[in-house]
Amino acid sequence: MAKQLFTIGYAGFPNVNDFILALKENGIQILIDVRSTPYSAYFEAYNKDNLSKLLKENGIYYANYARQFGARQENRSFYKNGRLDFEVFSKSDQFLEGIKSVEKSNAIIAFMCAEKKPSECHRTILVARAFCDKGHKITHIMANGESVTQHDVEQEILQKYFPNREQGSLFDDSNLTEEEYIAEAYRLRNDEIGFRLEDLR
Repeated sequence: MAKQLFTIGYAGFPNVNDFILALKENGIQILIDVRSTPYSAYFEAYNKDNLSKLLKENGIYYANYARQFGARQENRSFYKNGRLDFEVFSKSDQFLEGIKSVEKSNAIIAFMCAEKKPSECHRTILVARAFCDKGHKITHIMANGESVTQHDVEQEILQKYFPNREQGSLFDDSNLTEEEYIAEAYRLRNDEIGFRLEDLR
């Protein structure tokens, strides 16, 4: 059965109380942290220990899914051309384990990472996309009570990479469908934001 899922980037909420309020306003019961390293040098309130305690005080359960959904993975087979390949990783046992865990839950869930803008973050381009492809509805919680959908993000990245796609070209005989353009836009976004193998320590 299709679920309503949310994502949120804490950089859009310098005041952690505003972050908690946004979660409550959207009825979030479980916050899944998808950071590979659940700490922040700039926002100490969002360090795992501090955040989990604050969430508990506000009736929200904290879970860390670094292994299932983290952008930085130790297994080098998930990397292609020097970056984590989202399509490869999304087919891995550990990623699919995370999918099943979320789908089994009856709670209202939000995925959290750092980046303010959804299109800049793997929580959207990797994690939310996988759930969207399975028929679930995705809403990205923004600051100031605003939100965007996964469809909105797809239109944003389509415009970024293929602004002239509807005009045609004498040099482009690919005749890509909208779905194919979207898939390619996701791949290009992966190439830009995917974790670099050279940064593995």
